[in-house]
Amino acid sequence: MRQTDFAKHLTEFLGHYLPVECGVSRNTVTAYSYTFTLLLEFMRSEYLLKPERVTLSDLTKERVIHFLGWIEKDRKCGVSTRNSRLAAIHSFFKFLQYRNVEGLARWQDVMSIKRKKVSSPEMAYLTIEGIRLMLRQPDLNTRCGRRDFALLGFLYDSGCRVQELIDLTPQELRFEETTTVRLCGKGRKVRVVPLSKVQASNLKVYMSEAGLDRPEMQNHPVFPNPQGNKMSRMAVLNIVRKYTDMAKSKSPELIPDGIGCHSFRHSKAMHMLEADINLVYIRDFLGHASTTTTEVYARASEKMKVEALAKLDPTIVKKGKTSWQKNKELMSYLKDLQTKY
Repeated sequence: MRQTDFAKHLTEFLGHYLPVECGVSRNTVTAYSYTFTLLLEFMRSEYLLKPERVTLSDLTKERVIHFLGWIEKDRKCGVSTRNSRLAAIHSFFKFLQYRNVEGLARWQDVMSIKRKKVSSPEMAYLTIEGIRLMLRQPDLNTRCGRRDFALLGFLYDSGCRVQELIDLTPQELRFEETTTVRLCGKGRKVRVVPLSKVQASNLKVYMSEAGLDRPEMQNHPVFPNPQGNKMSRMAVLNIVRKYTDMAKSKSPELIPDGIGCHSFRHSKAMHMLEADINLVYIRDFLGHASTTTTEVYARASEKMKVEALAKLDPTIVKKGKTSWQKNKELMSYLKDLQTKY
C-alpha cells in the first residue's frame, strides 16, 4: 500500500526530528506518539477513516478541535491532558511548516488553536507527621513491604519525580560519607542530590537483599516490577495509594485528599522551605529551571503565612472600647434600615 503524506511526515517527526534535531527525551517521544495514536483512533471512530488512509488534508482545524473535545468528553480527561495533546499537535504542525510549505496556511490554521485556561489545583502535601505515618505502613516482615518502605522513603528523601524513580539504577547511587544520587529529570537535565544517612542505610539493606549491589546489576532498575523490569507509573501510583489508604484509615487528619506520587516531592520542598532553606537551594534540589516554579511552595505554606503574620505588630489594630451590641443608637439605626428595605 502506498504511504500517505501524513504517515511519511509523522514517521520523520517522531523518528528523526524530535530525538535527533530537537534532542528531546525518550519520554517526550513516547508521549507525543501516544497523542497521535489517539488521533488516529479518533479519526477512525468519528470519521470512519482507517489509519493507513489518513492524509494531512484530513487534519483540519475543525477536526483537531473536535478531537480535543473528544479527549475531554469521551475519554473523560482533564483540561491539562487536553492541553498536552494540543502541544504535541502544535509541535507536529510547526515541523510541517518547514517540510511542506505548500500547506503553510493550513498548518498555521491548526497552530492557531488556543490552549484552555486551567485552574491551579490545591497542592496536596504531607506534614512531617504524615510522612512518618506513611512510612510506618509497609510490612517490614515481607520482602515486598521492605521494597515499598525503601521506595516511599526514596520518593520523599530525594524529592524525585516518579519517572526519575522508575529510571533509577544502582550505578546512579554513590554510597560514600555523604550518599548521593544522580537524577536525570525533564529535558535531560542532570542533578546530584544528597540522601540522608537513614535513607542511605535503608537503601543499602534493601539493595543487598535484592542482589542489586552486585557488579552485573549496575544497569538494573533499583525498584523493578515482579518481572524484573522497570515499573510503570501506574504501578508506583498504586503502591502510594495502597499505603495512603492504610494511613488515612488510622489518622485521617494527617492524610489529605489527593495524595499521589508527586505529593512526596511537594512535601519535601515544603519541609525544606519551612526549615528556612533558601529557595535557590530548593530549586537546585528539585531540578527546577528557575525559582519562579519553586515559589509556589512559599505561597502554599500555611505555616510560613502564620509565622509571617506573627511578626507583625499585634497592637496595630486596637480593640474597640464599645461594641455594636451595646451601642443602642447604632443598633436602632440598623434595625430601622431593615424595616425599610
